[in-house]
Order: sequence, then structure tokens, then C-alpha cells
Amino acid sequence: MSAFQRLVTKYQHDVDFLIIYIEEAHPSDGWVTTDSPYIIPQHRSLEDRVSAARVLQQGAPGCALVLDTMANSSSSAYGAYFERLYVIQSGTIMYQGGRGPDGYQVSELRSWLERYDEQLHGARARRL
Repeated sequence: MSAFQRLVTKYQHDVDFLIIYIEEAHPSDGWVTTDSPYIIPQHRSLEDRVSAARVLQQGAPGCALVLDTMANSSSSAYGAYFERLYVIQSGTIMYQGGRGPDGYQVSELRSWLERYDEQLHGARARRL
């Protein structure tokens, strides 16, 4: 189980996780890496992106998955290129991770969630 999947499992009752599947970082017909677990060509249509997303969904059970537009508007708006972690609460960005692959740090997000969880539960305990 990946670090992200462990995070989803731990916080799934308190946090709504969402993956926005954007353009493929290492398409099989483009910039290929030897360590890619998938063989997915560059999306030429929304149907291609849907097919690729289904493969990804198998590796992220329990996590909602939506697709970016073919114009890559979500990727552009959030500077995802090609992986990025965010916490958005009531429309406000509370946490913005670095750009992947080097800035994609699940451990950093885990620390943020642990601090948030502590504040949340600490506030509840003080009110009782």
C-alpha cells in the first residue's frame, strides 16, 4: 500500500480525498521512464483520459477520482504539473505541497493532517 493510500485509509472518515487526473506525466508514446508502473499513451481525447483514469482508480480505492479537461484547466489553475497535494477547506487553500515528483511529499501532508487533527480534537476536548 502506498503512503498516499495509507493516508486515505487513516483519514477517510474526517477528510474527503479527491484525485484530479490530469495529463499523463510519462506517456508511453512520449517521455518514458523505466520505473513507470503503467503503460499509458498521451491522451488524445477525453475517452483516452477516461480509460487511463480507470487504470489509476484501481490503485486508489476509496478515493474519489475526477478528470481534468482536455485543455488541462485544473492542472494550470493549481500548478499540478504532474503531481501536487492540496488541502482545501471551505474554498480556501490550507496546504499546498510542492510540485512533483520532487515536491510531492506525502509525509509533509501527513504532518499537516496530524497537526490539524490534534487542533480539532484538542478544541473538542477543551469545550467538554
